[in-house]
Amino acid sequence: MSRRTSAAKVARPIDESAPEMSVVHLLRALTVEFNVSGAMFAAANGLHLTDLRAIIELLDAERAGVAASPGWLGARLTLNSASVTALLDRLERLGHVRREPDPTDRRRLRLVVRPAAKELGWAFFGPLIGDVIEVARSFSDAELATVRRFLAAVTNAASARRGQ
Repeated sequence: MSRRTSAAKVARPIDESAPEMSVVHLLRALTVEFNVSGAMFAAANGLHLTDLRAIIELLDAERAGVAASPGWLGARLTLNSASVTALLDRLERLGHVRREPDPTDRRRLRLVVRPAAKELGWAFFGPLIGDVIEVARSFSDAELATVRRFLAAVTNAASARRGQ
């Protein structure tokens, strides 16, 4: 089903006064703020926004225990092989990422974010992360569980849309 067909099925207007719409607007505002921060970081460090998305995907993969390969990264970023190669060449040249043989299959490459790139990210985003943690600390464990469940569900819904 194409996006056009999918959009046509949902063409009915959504009531702007519905309480859920305030959540949609808050999520959009948060997304804009995070995108502005990301753009500022990218510009300050000679990166393209896709470079930053790639580093974030690789950090998330590392945290989840996923062995990220160039093919995996291309699928996550919806880039073709040539574009992934150019992206990785750029990130390697800047010292942010390295390619190394996968220890379980030496025919494959594994992508690793270098410590210096992580330090650069923390230097810029650390204060924002600290602010988010401080806000989170004002919520009870039960409230945080609800927030995590909600954000995971919204993330899954957005990811599912990307594939349609």
